[in-house]
Amino acid sequence: MIREFHLADWFTLSNAFCGVGALFSAMTYLQTGLTQHLYFACAMIPLALLFDVLDGRIARWRQQSSAMGRELDSLADVISFGVAPAAIAYACGMQGLFDRIVLVFFVASGVSRLARYNVTAEELSDDDGKVKYFEGTPIPTSIVLVAMLAIAVSQSALNKQLWFGVVTIADFHFHPLVLLFGLSGALMISRIKIPKF
Repeated sequence: MIREFHLADWFTLSNAFCGVGALFSAMTYLQTGLTQHLYFACAMIPLALLFDVLDGRIARWRQQSSAMGRELDSLADVISFGVAPAAIAYACGMQGLFDRIVLVFFVASGVSRLARYNVTAEELSDDDGKVKYFEGTPIPTSIVLVAMLAIAVSQSALNKQLWFGVVTIADFHFHPLVLLFGLSGALMISRIKIPKF
């Protein structure tokens, strides 16, 4: 199988490696309490985005794209821009029942967004095979949420000190900041047309 990989696929795998690295770093923070691991987790997401951008450019430059490469790209994006940001948010303190429900919605929205794109890409493409627009915001936009969390870490705004505090509903904790993840998920599965550059 590895022999079938194109150069762009290795960049796609590097995207996934960054996402998994971010997950491990978030878990290490939960074990050790050392914020350097949160910084590392947050830093892995822009690096994943760099690999995500490069894999597409390399595929177009070398004119080597495949259905496997497209699926590989979607799976890597789910890890790096869906699961990893949710795990970082959880590590930062969004651990209440309602927080977890919103974070699961965020990840499920990202998965749904990518699946819809893969299914409709051919319908949305022009004569050159290029897609003119996205339906819903692309999942890598979660980098904005990760940047916000990195700022929160730098201000020691973690756990009960998260911005906007914590609310208790029926003995379950809820951090209003998690609603930004809910908004991001809702935008991903929306029908908003975003031009593709």
